Amino acid sequence: MKIRYDPEADAAYLAVGPRVADGEAVAQIPEIYPPGGRGEIILDFDTEGHVIGMEILSASALLRPEALAEAERI
Repeated sequence: MKIRYDPEADAAYLAVGPRVADGEAVAQIPEIYPPGGRGEIILDFDTEGHVIGMEILSASALLRPEALAEAERI
């Protein structure tokens, strides 16, 4: 998995496998709220129904600091 992080937006994207190309995610499950009401997770799926990635909003509250430190900055 690869993590990309935008510190200004405090949003991270975890790609499952190779980098997700624009338009590759054809379906989403939005509004997954983790315990504690901090942030939101959105799952992305490809045309065959495979999970290809997830966007994490309020990433600094939901991901461990070491994961964000290793993430590619965007």
